Amino acid sequence: MFTEINNNLNKYEQLTIQELSIFNSLLQVKKVPRKSLLLSKGEVCKYEAFIVKGCIKTYFIDENEKEVILTFSVENWWVSDIGSFHEQIPSKMYIETIEDSELLILTRETKAELLYKVPKFEKIFRLLVQRHLASYQERHFEMIALSAQERYLIFLKKYPSLTQRVPQHLIASYLGVSPEFLSKVRAKLVKQ
Repeated sequence: MFTEINNNLNKYEQLTIQELSIFNSLLQVKKVPRKSLLLSKGEVCKYEAFIVKGCIKTYFIDENEKEVILTFSVENWWVSDIGSFHEQIPSKMYIETIEDSELLILTRETKAELLYKVPKFEKIFRLLVQRHLASYQERHFEMIALSAQERYLIFLKKYPSLTQRVPQHLIASYLGVSPEFLSKVRAKLVKQ
């Protein structure tokens, strides 16, 4: 159960068996069925979760009552509302499972205990947040500077398996286009 998360963290900092044992003992295992809300707008996020299995979407509802996808998260990724979690403020977004999911959860309390017992995790979590921020900045650039077709091609390159796991209307929302427009883009690419 902990192999993936341990391997993931060892990419950032080499951890001893004892340090990993402390970390693993603080994780809560959670199995969640598809279409489960893990966080709703207005709630304070109480966890950071590593995805062992499953696919999760983070989104908000716009002024037209449409779901706007911010991210998809899959195996070996972390999911949370970082701002809400760290600042203990109400979230502006929703986090929901697309597939049945298995998560490893760190609460604020268990994370604080981990950081106290294994200071190396300060560096690991700093690097994870930096990676997350770089990803968000790249996505922001893509949404502003690139065409829908270019965004779709980048999506396919970055997340090749998601087209089989995520409904087209959610991918369209992530790309900032209508499902009909995405169908046209896909048809155009097939012809090329």
